[in-house]
Amino acid sequence: MAQEALFYETLDQGRVKCWLCPHHCLIRAGQHGLCRSRINKNGQLIAINYAEVASLALDPIEKKPLYHFYPGKNILSAGTFGCNLFCGFCQNHTLAHGQPATQSIEPQQLADLAWNSCKYDSIGLAFTYNEPTIWYEYILDTARLLKEKDLKVVLVSNGYIEDEPLKRLLPYLDAMNIDVKAFKQDLYKKLCRASLEQVMNTVEQAAFHCHVEITTLIIPNENDDLQEIREMSKWLAGINPHIPLHLSRYHPAYKFQREATPARTLEEARQVALEYLKYVFIGNLSGPDNNSYCPDCEALLIKRDGYYTQITGLDQGRCKACGQEISYLLS
Repeated sequence: MAQEALFYETLDQGRVKCWLCPHHCLIRAGQHGLCRSRINKNGQLIAINYAEVASLALDPIEKKPLYHFYPGKNILSAGTFGCNLFCGFCQNHTLAHGQPATQSIEPQQLADLAWNSCKYDSIGLAFTYNEPTIWYEYILDTARLLKEKDLKVVLVSNGYIEDEPLKRLLPYLDAMNIDVKAFKQDLYKKLCRASLEQVMNTVEQAAFHCHVEITTLIIPNENDDLQEIREMSKWLAGINPHIPLHLSRYHPAYKFQREATPARTLEEARQVALEYLKYVFIGNLSGPDNNSYCPDCEALLIKRDGYYTQITGLDQGRCKACGQEISYLLS
């Protein structure tokens, strides 16, 4: 299924320029942009992934990962194909850079599926698995329908989107998990062919409109420098020290076939991040304490064992032990 894209400009010689993401692809007739989801057909930019669903599942909200957004609940999760970054370590490369089979699901159909999934303790719909912002038109249309049903809308994104599309989308979003791949511009360009500055801008804007959590995949000899972790954590704390940071363990995938991240590296990075942030979790590794504790009295708020989650120390947005208001933890 296809639909005319938003945010593009028609130029001479049948060319178009896409303004959805900072790549600003200049696309000749018959060619597609870097994300593979937008094609120039006779001077019109067409989103060829509109309503094309490659993956659909009911997931624990913690799998996004979102640890402080309705913990213990489920969420219907959908993805398509394509991506506007080029990470050689991509953990979902079959969707992001492959040619997966898809099924057409209109926005109303998907909104109805999300509504029906509420019987399984689902809170709404997450756009995830590949990069959702390149599914922009479909997400916007579906999100409007989801909000009519008072369902939650979640985006799991690399944050590489231009300001105007982001501003139009944010009023419909309840939560985002944003990947910050590294915290050095030259490294971002090397690893992903993208700009760190634009991702930082997305995080900063989103944090003032919806619940935000951050994920960084820690890759040996690439972005595991502790000073880099320190600078990223200081920046996040300057936005809000209660933003949860997920430091995720790298496993060999796609074009990167080096050894998995040592557990010690992740723990050291966590300790540095905790100097600035209240909540830092380790992902893709069994064993670490990923519980949530009250930042004031250190009482246990949420106990986690894998994706099993138990709310133990919260009562109407306050710590049961000391009464501290914890309104940023949505449950």
